[in-house]
Amino acid sequence: MFGIGLPELAVIAFFGVVLMGPDKLPGLARQLAQGLKAAKRMGDSVRDDLRTSLGDDYADLELRDLNPREMVRRQVEEILAERDDDVDVDDEDDDDIEDHLDIAPSTTPSTPAASPERKTA
Repeated sequence: MFGIGLPELAVIAFFGVVLMGPDKLPGLARQLAQGLKAAKRMGDSVRDDLRTSLGDDYADLELRDLNPREMVRRQVEEILAERDDDVDVDDEDDDDIEDHLDIAPSTTPSTPAASPERKTA
């Protein structure tokens, strides 16, 4: 979460114990957890208000869908999917063309012909 791993959490906990003291640390952690829960409730409330005010067409609205990065990523994925579908159709056409063409194997030698030697006088 937030790109914080176990070593970072250990360092933060160590400095928290040193700076705040072991008796105040549980109270601060509890306040932090309550603040995070309140922020989540507010976010859910905003999402629900948006859903009700926009109507049934947006009943499955997620706030993440309004993120410009997500919008661009989704559009690029759709374009690439359409392009892949077009490429698959073109490959089938190429196979049909190859079936209708009777091309004899190449009869050219794999080594180039020797060139005549020039004599200089």
